[in-house]
Amino acid sequence: MMSVRLAAGAAIVGCAALWALPASAQVFRIVGPDGKVTFSDRPPPDGKATAANSVQMPATAGSSTSTLPLELRSTVTRFPFTLYTTPDCSPCGSARAFLSQRGVPYTERTVSTPADIDALQKIAGQPRVPFATLGGQHLSGFSEAEWTQYLDAAGYPKTSQLPASYRNPAPSPLVPVQVREAGPAEAAPAPERAELPTRRSPESPSNPAGIRF
Repeated sequence: MMSVRLAAGAAIVGCAALWALPASAQVFRIVGPDGKVTFSDRPPPDGKATAANSVQMPATAGSSTSTLPLELRSTVTRFPFTLYTTPDCSPCGSARAFLSQRGVPYTERTVSTPADIDALQKIAGQPRVPFATLGGQHLSGFSEAEWTQYLDAAGYPKTSQLPASYRNPAPSPLVPVQVREAGPAEAAPAPERAELPTRRSPESPSNPAGIRF
């Protein structure tokens, strides 16, 4: 189970919303007769509206965030979700399925080499997967109930609002592989791979990296 305190997640709710927009779009702030404030990408018929503050959303490789609904795009900007996984990790698959069902755009980082494991140790404090970051929050291990509470607090929709055409970026190594240019009589060495994690205890000879599920 995660050791992260849920009280930290509750603080997310108090953050001010920023509307993330593509460069060609504009959002209007509309104040109704009753004083209620709404936002729309179209000005009202009477023209009495002001342009809302916006923040440019950096492009995500492999997908276009400009296709996301404005509210979801704002949440992704403030609290991006990154998932850390290893191959053949059943809980990691459960985490992916949960995020897909909930409609949470996320970036996946894979942990396969000793360099990846060292990097995960520095980020998470322990070599355990699945691991995730939600903005500045750390989520260690997968718990649908706890992840749901954090996503609710961050403002992610409870049901998917992702367009049918949306695709998350392809998974990429946590530490980019450095390929050395080969000389005339040599080839670039293949990156060293760590022992794949299993459900055995960290002391098991077949799991020297000590990754736990």
